[in-house]
Amino acid sequence: MKKVERINIIMRYINNRSHFTISEIMQEFSISRSTAARDIREIEAMGMPLVAEVGRDGGYFVMRNSVLPDVRFTDNEVKALFIAFMATRNQQLPFLKSRQSLAEKLLGLISENQQDDLVLLNQILLFEGTNPNNPDLLDLTDLPHPILEKLIQILLLDRCILITIQEEEGIESYPIYLLHLYREKSLWLIEGFDLKEEKKRIYHVDNLIDIKPYPTKKRVSKKKILEKLSKQEEVTNLVLELGPKAIAQFKKYHPLKVSIAYTNPYQATAVLKTFINVGNSEEVAEMTNWMLFLGEDIQIREVPEEVLEGLQERLCLFCPK
Repeated sequence: MKKVERINIIMRYINNRSHFTISEIMQEFSISRSTAARDIREIEAMGMPLVAEVGRDGGYFVMRNSVLPDVRFTDNEVKALFIAFMATRNQQLPFLKSRQSLAEKLLGLISENQQDDLVLLNQILLFEGTNPNNPDLLDLTDLPHPILEKLIQILLLDRCILITIQEEEGIESYPIYLLHLYREKSLWLIEGFDLKEEKKRIYHVDNLIDIKPYPTKKRVSKKKILEKLSKQEEVTNLVLELGPKAIAQFKKYHPLKVSIAYTNPYQATAVLKTFINVGNSEEVAEMTNWMLFLGEDIQIREVPEEVLEGLQERLCLFCPK
């Protein structure tokens, strides 16, 4: 690790702690006592307000309410931030309108040589969803549903919410405790515990009309919700053994709630266990397509009849007549 990079990391480490010692710095960053002491002196010289404590248990603490030195980025950190901007373009992310101001601030912090590197990176790197005819860092396209930002702001304060959704039958409201907010296949989804029906459900953010906090008197405690969820845990009905080729496919794409457990030290084989709701035809079709995507390097140990029938029907489409 280069000296500039190490000092930047040590500064962040120090600033996140009320108290630290030379020994802790030595152990955390695998450096000698003389190097740790020299780094701390340089950090002090840069303007970080450190106060030394004398005594057997002495150390340092950061004086609060003081002006800290300017943040310094290494070349690799600048490239990492820039590439992260590029990779998330056209991803329907919340607060995307802030991208322009963030990018301008980043460019204002770096040297002309670093800016030249970023211009070159912008020319040669393309990511999924990027328009190669207009690979502009500040291009704002494909914004998510406008209610997504409001949803996140409310969730930061309260996870018990009342959501109003436009459904085929009409407008419905659901009191939920939000478990997860996630994005899958370019769609933002809410996984929530329905406080009336007392079961887990999935809601599409694109169908949301309104969100507001749920009245406190009608709530159920988080502990009780988790207890009810644990009692409702679905029984595994799909078990697959994956070889190296199937594992490679799994890493390319897999449903968010599906995970694998490696079965050898070299991570060349794995087992996959999950639950498929056979009453949901859309989920059955999705899992059928995904199993075909995994390829031939799988062994099926357990599978619902509905999924097996779907696999056979799909495979028969390629059979000679």
